[in-house]
Formats: sequence, C-alpha cells, structure tokens
Amino acid sequence: MAKRFTLNGSWVSGPTYKVGLMLSLCGEDFAYNSINLRAMEHKSDAYLAKNRFGQVPALEDGKAGFSLCQSASILEYLAVELGKFQGDGKLDLIRAREWMFWDFDRLAPPIYRSRAQRFGIRNYNQSTMEMYFADGTAGLKAVEGALVNADWLVGQTPTIADIDVYGVVAYAPQAGFGLDGYPAIAAWMKRIEALPGFGPVTSLLPQASRP
Repeated sequence: MAKRFTLNGSWVSGPTYKVGLMLSLCGEDFAYNSINLRAMEHKSDAYLAKNRFGQVPALEDGKAGFSLCQSASILEYLAVELGKFQGDGKLDLIRAREWMFWDFDRLAPPIYRSRAQRFGIRNYNQSTMEMYFADGTAGLKAVEGALVNADWLVGQTPTIADIDVYGVVAYAPQAGFGLDGYPAIAAWMKRIEALPGFGPVTSLLPQASRP
C-alpha cells in the first residue's frame, strides 16, 4: 500500500531532517526520495515542479494531491493536518510560529553555514566565520534562557517549535558550537530524544531513496 507522505530531501540537510523527524514523531511512515544536491537534481524540471525554489525538502501529500516546500511551513501543515504538536490552543501555535521564524533568521543561518564551511561545502572568510560564531552563540544563549525554567519552548507540551529548533541545535557540534555550557538545552534535547518515534538523522534519512 502506498504511503501517504513522500519526503524529498538530502541526508545532509537540516531542514529535511526536521520534516523527517516530525513525520516520525507523528507515527507516520513515509517514503523518501534522496535528492543528489551535487548532481543538481534539486534544479531539475521534475523537482522544480515539487519545490519552485529548487531547495530541499519537498513533501508530497498523496492524500491531498499536492506538494509543499519550506520546512517551517511543512511542520505547521503537518501539525494542523495530523492534529499533533500544536500545543494547547491557537495561541500556542502562534507562539510556535514565532520561534520558527526567529530560528530561520537568527539561529539556523550561523549554525548551518558554519557546518557547511567545516564540511567544505562553503568557503567563507575568517571575519564572516567569526560573525557566524558570534551570532550562533547568541542564538544558543536565547534558547538556553527560554528553557531554564521550562521543559518546552511553548506551553506545557512539545510543539513544532521544539522540533524545528532541535533540527538546528542537533547540528551545532558539527558546526563547531560546543553544547557543554548549555545545561537547559542538553536536558531539553534528552526530553525530545525520549519521545516515541524519535530517530536520529542516520536512521530517518538514508543516503539512498526508500519506498
């Protein structure tokens, strides 16, 4: 029987992992199409029909008959469609959206780009890397501060805000940001990793396609 959701993405992509993690935490078994970024498959006509921006991920919903792009938008769609990780009421979902917008402005860029530099995917100069380190550190401190007296970023239960931000913080060590000085973040990550359906990127995003 065909699976409802097909995730198109790359195992090296943090945003792809966010969507795969959301699906797994929701108990949704999904098909996976591995997109070869080095071969520019994300710029092909066939892929652009799924994601007009030519980026990963793209999520196809076979039941609804359309595809979605941009991980934050996909997470919100899945939360509403599947009725999970929305928080307690409309305000929690709005607050979760605030965190996701902030993440893509202040936290994800310095961490993802620093990681890309260390992996040889990007080549930034020293002053740019110093700026990213300062910005990433400030972002991690903001998350730490929010979690000092709270189990979750929004409300009393995990929401898409936690899944979204986790999908950046999990890559921080690979980007050169040590997490030893962030005890609240460390405890929060353990809470997420204890949720039913949690999986690391290595188990959720194989390097080959999976039906």
